[in-house]
Amino acid sequence: MKCEGDKFYEESGTCPVCGMKLTSVAASGQVKVVGAMSDVMHKNQLSGVIRLDTIPNREHLFGLGPVEYLTGEILIDGGKTLVSTVASDGSIKIEESPAVKAPFFVYARVEQWMEKTLPEDVQTLDGLSTFLDESTRDHERPFVFRLTAQLKEGDIHIVNLAKGSTVHSREEAHKGQQSYRLENEDVELIGFFSTKHQGVFTHHDSYVHIHLVSADGKKMGHLDGMTIKKGSAKLYLSAN
Repeated sequence: MKCEGDKFYEESGTCPVCGMKLTSVAASGQVKVVGAMSDVMHKNQLSGVIRLDTIPNREHLFGLGPVEYLTGEILIDGGKTLVSTVASDGSIKIEESPAVKAPFFVYARVEQWMEKTLPEDVQTLDGLSTFLDESTRDHERPFVFRLTAQLKEGDIHIVNLAKGSTVHSREEAHKGQQSYRLENEDVELIGFFSTKHQGVFTHHDSYVHIHLVSADGKKMGHLDGMTIKKGSAKLYLSAN
C-alpha cells in the first residue's frame, strides 16, 4: 500500500489506514502488474509503487520496468534483479539490486517453459510481435516469453531522467535517455505480451515490452529494435 510505504499484506481485505481495497499482486503462475505506464508518462507519478524485494517466492521470477524517477531499467531474470543505469561517462552500468523500486512493474513466476518454433523470416521486433499475436490465440494472455538469439544488430535504451524533472508526456519521460547499438551480439530477451495492456505495461502502439541482456552481462536495457541472425533464435513461452 502506497500510504504505508513498502508494506504488503498476506490476505485480502482493506487497508487499515485509508480503507482502500487490497489488490493481489503475487499469485503464482499469472502475470501481475503494479502501477501503470500511462500514470508515469502523463501524470508525473514517478516515485516507486513497489520495492522488488517485497515480492515473495522469487525463485523462477521474471519481470521488468523502469527504476523510480526514470533513472534506469530493471530486469528480473530467474529471480536475479538486474538494474542498468547510465554511468557518468555515458557507458552502461549494471548492478544486482534486489531492493530497487519501480513506478510500474510487470512480472510473473514461471517454473516451466514451452519451446515454440520461430520462423526464420521473423527477424525484427515488429515481426516478433505480429508472430506472437497470430500464433498464440489459444494461449492464456497476457504472458511472459523468453528469446535467445544472436543479433546482427539491435538498439536498446536506458531512461536517464534528470533529478527534479516532471513528466506529462512520452517525450518528457524520455528526456536524457541514452541509446546503445549492439552488433553481432548473443542476447537473451525477456518480454511480456498483451493486446489489452497498452498504456499499462506496453506503449500505446505496441503489444510487447521487452528488456534485453547480453550474454556477457555487459549490456542491458529496453529493446527498441533488432535484426535476428537467421536460424539463431529460440523462443520460449510460459506454459499454460
